[in-house]
Amino acid sequence: MEKIEYKDEGKFCSGHVACAGCAEALSMRVILNEVGDDAVGVVAPSCSAVILGGHPMSAAKIPVLHGTLESAAASASGIKRALKAQGRDDTTVLCLAGDGGTYDIGLQALSSAAERNEDILYICFDNEGYMNTGGQKSSSTPSKAVTGSTPLGKTTRKKNMIEILAAHRIPYIATTSPSHLSDMAAKIKKAKTIRGTKVIFVLIPCLPGWGVADNAAVKTARLGVESGVFPLFEVENGVDYTMTVAQRTKPIDGYLAQQKRYRSLDDAGRAELQAEVDDTWSRLTERAGQTG
Repeated sequence: MEKIEYKDEGKFCSGHVACAGCAEALSMRVILNEVGDDAVGVVAPSCSAVILGGHPMSAAKIPVLHGTLESAAASASGIKRALKAQGRDDTTVLCLAGDGGTYDIGLQALSSAAERNEDILYICFDNEGYMNTGGQKSSSTPSKAVTGSTPLGKTTRKKNMIEILAAHRIPYIATTSPSHLSDMAAKIKKAKTIRGTKVIFVLIPCLPGWGVADNAAVKTARLGVESGVFPLFEVENGVDYTMTVAQRTKPIDGYLAQQKRYRSLDDAGRAELQAEVDDTWSRLTERAGQTG
């Protein structure tokens, strides 16, 4: 087992109301510590908004604006422009949203900000559903996953937001996982050095929404990376792909077995999902100039 040496900078306070064992709170701690003091946050209605809380009890030691679900990127853009007008070009404007606020309801504002190449750092905590309102499916929900609104399993594939954003040719896109904290910290650090729109996706296995054991969120996230279900990579300027974990070492079975949302999946369905992951991995590694 690898021991991770990590120094907590104290930018994320204890006493928040995340579910016990939540990987989003863990990820938020790493992100806020890496972003530092000179930052302003914008939070869309989501688990992030619940976890961070409101003034004066917020868990974040930076100013945070709680906005609307559809306007997070627009609000962040406005704050960044106001800071620039004050000569505070180096202040990081950090947008924190869930997949519902990114893939669905907030997509218009995010696309517009990306098209203008606004100088913001946008974080999507992707738990693949509307998990703090009952676990309904979002367009980030993968096919065959059971949710509150797809009791027999979702019939369509997960929207490929990476490719949509890459088509905007923004400077930086990355995927990260709470199972690879050093990789996450390095990508946040790198994003801070880049001017323009940066978008980072964090896989968050939702304990109640996915039916994952309280102590298994990080393990599930690691299996997602190791099986290639959630590859870790970067896209620069929409065209330069780099795998940051270049190998798959396991089939998807172990990843699926951690989750109750796939417990009724039969062998044929499991084979379809494996083929889907194989196809995505093959195309991704080809773009990165590697072999899987």
